Amino acid sequence: MDYNLSEELLMIRDLARQVADERIRPVSAHHDVTGEFPWDIMKTLAEMDFFRVYIDEEFGGLGLGAMGLVLATEELSKACGGIALGFAATALGTMPLLYHGNQAQKEKYLPDLASGKMLAGFGLTEPDAGSDAGRMKTSARKEGNEYVLNGVKHFITNGSVAKFYTIIAQTNPSKGARGASAFIVEEGAPGFSYGKKEDKMGIRASATSELVFEDCRIPAENLIGREGMGFPIAMRTLDRSRPGVAAQALGIAQGAFDHAVAYSRQRVQFDQPISSFQGISFKLADMATKIEAARGLIYNCARMIDAGVKDISMESAMCKLYAGDVAMEVTTDAVQVFGGYGYSKEYPVEKYMRDAKITQIYEGTAEIQRSVIGKAVIKKAAAEARAK
Repeated sequence: MDYNLSEELLMIRDLARQVADERIRPVSAHHDVTGEFPWDIMKTLAEMDFFRVYIDEEFGGLGLGAMGLVLATEELSKACGGIALGFAATALGTMPLLYHGNQAQKEKYLPDLASGKMLAGFGLTEPDAGSDAGRMKTSARKEGNEYVLNGVKHFITNGSVAKFYTIIAQTNPSKGARGASAFIVEEGAPGFSYGKKEDKMGIRASATSELVFEDCRIPAENLIGREGMGFPIAMRTLDRSRPGVAAQALGIAQGAFDHAVAYSRQRVQFDQPISSFQGISFKLADMATKIEAARGLIYNCARMIDAGVKDISMESAMCKLYAGDVAMEVTTDAVQVFGGYGYSKEYPVEKYMRDAKITQIYEGTAEIQRSVIGKAVIKKAAAEARAK
């Protein structure tokens, strides 16, 4: 189906599908075992202009927005959610600059981000500040024409491989979340180093590391927006990046489902393919339906973003929540379709299941998404009651 996509979007989707099949799928198992970052794939994506997809044309991008990003992420994730994340996480790290950077900052960094010369990362989470981001301790103190950062960011995707990071730090701790600000920090800044690299259950091709700031000095012009705007910038970024995580979850689910369908047609038991058994065909039917429902939520949210709708918190949380849950359910069912072989690393579906789990956790846990949705539903009901 074309989902009423433009010719340009269909081209991006089909090109990403080709890259997934020809370049990513053959090396997915290798990177899962070794945990090596797929630099060769990132180079290919850069050469094929994928990093330009979501960046404005003014700065060297293709201007295909959120829809372009989710389509590319979905297709790449069908082959490997971890490898696709090097691309998707760069979009996350770039978004604060896209939406809140000034003209000089955009002109300085966006062309190199669009060309793939540098990957990006987003530093919000800390050891004691996960879902409760307001507890962050990383500080930024202004000294003359510089800010001095101190603290540790934790579980940072693309940590140690990106050259551009958006960092949220406290400039006025007495104000709590309202005292946070957003900064651009480049690799190589004095006092900036990398800490522990995580040894993860899934998405092992993705680099996940600590960022350590010890009297790290950056130019004052690296402040994004104004002091005190860090938390709103972070929340707006997450509202617009969560469809990308949802697209990763969708791709993982679709990839596992495709394997399950193919296997069910080949695997013979009781003298017939197992796809002929109602227990299997009904399971496949439920998997297909949930995947398509998730796709509808994601594409709708991406279109809202590209249309300039300001308040998309509920829709963004819905697509991320549902797609993450579907990915976990579908990949688990795919393992079940494979039976004992599904539990073996000889077949790929166990990897899809391990990769799927993180989509229920990062960029806001499933529980946080339900909280966001619940509050939005109640707020809407209250507003409607007042209007009567």
